[in-house]
Amino acid sequence: MARGRKVNSNGERSKQLLLEKALALFSEKGYHDTKISDIVKAANVTQPTFYLYFESKDALYTDLNKLFQQGFDEIMGKQLEEGEEGLAGFVSELKQKIQMLFVYIIDNPKLTKIGLFESKQSLVVKSRLTQQFTHLIHRYDCAHILQSYCADINIVVDSFVGSLERLILTNLLEQKKQPCELASDLVHLYFLREVNTK
Repeated sequence: MARGRKVNSNGERSKQLLLEKALALFSEKGYHDTKISDIVKAANVTQPTFYLYFESKDALYTDLNKLFQQGFDEIMGKQLEEGEEGLAGFVSELKQKIQMLFVYIIDNPKLTKIGLFESKQSLVVKSRLTQQFTHLIHRYDCAHILQSYCADINIVVDSFVGSLERLILTNLLEQKKQPCELASDLVHLYFLREVNTK
């Protein structure tokens, strides 16, 4: 919070404006080509005002990453109603979480560009996605079913996250598919195959 300012004061609005303008500039020009002077000019504030809220451009960028990760954490940590068990329950919950993630991404495309694709922290987000999906597999006791696909579960989950990342770029952000449809297609492709019982 700004020093000596109350929440919802003009100071907090200035900080929010700096974050919004920086997000737009980082998304358009990239981190390295965006200067602090560009941000303060776009926000119509002074350079000392910038430093009242942020130590550096990197600190502001880190705050934007934290914003993305907060939304991500809310979605992944959301407790959904208990439904079916086994593979059907796993598929249902995974589909719901992916759809919620896709809606969040559509609502925050510039923040997603930074938080999921461009920042160093994006690797952490993808790693946490892998962990979340692996946790779901074990929670629904589906590991043995997925092993019957004749593939290592870790490779399946890593491939799933890689496909998810690619489809966000090529289909979701390009508005070729709706979140529900894309989530369903992706989950079906990876987790609803015919199992060879021979």
